[in-house]
Amino acid sequence: MSTDASSAFSSIDPTAAGAAPAAAQRPLAAEPLPQRPTPAFVGASWAALLLGVAAYLIGLFNSSMELNEKGYYFAVLMFGLFAAVSLQKTVRDRAEGIPASSLYTGLAWFSLATALALLGIGLWNAGSLLLSEKGFYGMAFAMSLFASVAVQKNVRDLARFPRPERAEGDAGAARDDRR
Repeated sequence: MSTDASSAFSSIDPTAAGAAPAAAQRPLAAEPLPQRPTPAFVGASWAALLLGVAAYLIGLFNSSMELNEKGYYFAVLMFGLFAAVSLQKTVRDRAEGIPASSLYTGLAWFSLATALALLGIGLWNAGSLLLSEKGFYGMAFAMSLFASVAVQKNVRDLARFPRPERAEGDAGAARDDRR
């Protein structure tokens, strides 16, 4: 009976029949297989980026600020977008084992903190803006930074996968054959 019981349970518990434990059969830190971002996530990321940047820029265009103030807020937006994407790339490079210097990583963190501080200080001292306008700029800025990181992640993830081949009868495929 014990032989039958051990053979019956060996299909449930691999260690019951003397098999090596599952942890010994595969490495402990197995890398998950990269997955292609879904078209919905890619589209939502781009939509959020375009909406955030457009809202911020439309707000600047419609504001009664002096041109030099508008230029300041535009430069802060561009600096913040670059800093957020740069920091995301650096952090991801390190997570994937791609060398990134500590100096550049520190500069990326400093740049993002500086962009946030410049926006915060600028809005705090903007006496001509209503509190609701200040909140609007802050939220549009935050949305744009977050979305830029998501778009950069998608671009990098999609670069790992080959582009789908075109169908035989596709007009684009015929155009490529004539070159």
